[in-house]
Amino acid sequence: MKLSTKGRYGLRALIDLAQYSEEEPVSITSISDRQGISERYLEQLMAKLKKAGLVKSIRGAGGGYVLEKNMNEISVGDVLRALEGNLDAVQCSGLNPEEGCKTADSCVTKYVWQKINDSINQTVDSIMLEQLVEESKKKAYTENTMQNGCKN
Repeated sequence: MKLSTKGRYGLRALIDLAQYSEEEPVSITSISDRQGISERYLEQLMAKLKKAGLVKSIRGAGGGYVLEKNMNEISVGDVLRALEGNLDAVQCSGLNPEEGCKTADSCVTKYVWQKINDSINQTVDSIMLEQLVEESKKKAYTENTMQNGCKN
């Protein structure tokens, strides 16, 4: 499975949004500045995330985006599926009887593909946005500490 820039940039944007939207909505411009992602591309990503019910937009002065759900309710899998679609590494018609695979009854490789697909989905569904925000804060703290010459 190879993720496109939609998935990679969208996840970065959502982590940024989660970090900075606790007190007020976050503008596309501010996410763009911090993440180095073009505003036009971010607008497309946010539209998909909004359609999936992960973010909502606030209009007017001081408007922007906020999370639709709590950070601990949004998984990496939710974000990636909203932006990339199905995350299965292997599309095997033997795993879906309605697709009519001729060798489904005797094929043993479909069990390998199913395990790979299950593994990917379980992994991305087990990582919550809240965990990534905490990791980001730890990393920022460590970098700040090192820049300021403190080695606690």
